[in-house]
Parts: sequence; structure tokens; C-alpha cells
Amino acid sequence: MYRRILLAYDGSIEGRVALREGALLAKRWRSKVFLLAVVPESAGMHLADGVAPGAKAGQRERYAAVLEAGMNRLRQIGLDPVSRLVQGEPVPQIQALAREVDADLIVVGHRRQKLLDRWWSGSADVYLVDNTHCSVLVARNVISDEEFDLELKRLAEAPDVFVG
Repeated sequence: MYRRILLAYDGSIEGRVALREGALLAKRWRSKVFLLAVVPESAGMHLADGVAPGAKAGQRERYAAVLEAGMNRLRQIGLDPVSRLVQGEPVPQIQALAREVDADLIVVGHRRQKLLDRWWSGSADVYLVDNTHCSVLVARNVISDEEFDLELKRLAEAPDVFVG
């Protein structure tokens, strides 16, 4: 069902929730996994880099470290992910990579916004869903370490249960 899964990952709590849900789906469906981290571009970061040269490079290094931590976690559970670190607006970057790798599923986290913030900035989740060629899972299920390990064990004991 899901041959290629794109996981958008930023290291946040919501991103870790998405990483876990996406990893379980990838194990279940034996999917190829693509892990994407997007270094956001902002006017503030450009200004900061002008005042303190190297601010942008430092931000990129932090995202690279987050991406590598996510890759290591996916490898620990037996996946062989492909990573990509890009800079730009997250939604267009997610969409571009999803098209490039012909993803069947995109998994993203969800950060709650106040009504005024959502109205002012629009909802990236809705834009992603409305303008993407494949399924999108907005991960919200917090999975404890124990539940996660138990599900991995179940998948290892019955690997063909979910493969169609």
C-alpha cells in the first residue's frame, strides 16, 4: 500500500510523534523511507546573519544534527532511510521531495496554533493536503516507548500480516 513514505522531521515533539508513526507504518508495509528536514528561511534569520555572520550556518548545522539523529533512530529499528536537508519554506519543500521520490504517503507532525495565528498565517497542514498528489498523515498519536517497542516486536514476529 505505502511503497514510499516521506517523513518530514524537525526534531520537535510533534516531529518525533510523526517519526514514530511513520516508522511503524514503514516497518509494517516494508516501505522505502525518506527523511526530510527543512531549514526554514526567514527575514529574521537573514537579519541575524547580517549582524552575527554564521547564524544561518549555525541553524543549518542544528538541523543537520536533528536529521542525523532521526536517521540513526530509523536505522536502529531496521529501516534504511534516505535523508535530505534543504532550505526554504517547509510545505513547498515537502511537496517537491514527495513528487521527486514518488511518495505514496507524507507523514508530518502537527503543532497546535491559536485561532488568530492560524487565521493570520493560514494552515500549512491544509495547504499541504490540498496541494499534494499523495496521502498525507498528520500524526497526532503520542506513542510511549513501551508501546513503540511492543509494536516493533509484533511486527518482527508477524512481518507478513500487513503486506498485501
